[in-house]
Amino acid sequence: MPKRFFNWAFRDVESFLKKKGFKLNYTNASHFYYIGFYNKLVRNVCVPFHGSKIIKPRTLKGIILQSGIDQKEWFEK
Repeated sequence: MPKRFFNWAFRDVESFLKKKGFKLNYTNASHFYYIGFYNKLVRNVCVPFHGSKIIKPRTLKGIILQSGIDQKEWFEK
């Protein structure tokens, strides 16, 4: 079943970004900052960590925009 906006946890986002070549840059309190290249641009993505809680849909949309990765790639499979 494909993932949508309502069932992404921190570990899901983290593993997806790592598969796309992003690396952990630094952490600040409960926020993890990943850096990577996508479409020949340097991208900095902030991902909040709150245990195993699901990330809110609006926050996930912001993460998708920061990464520059097409939304279709996030939700396939």
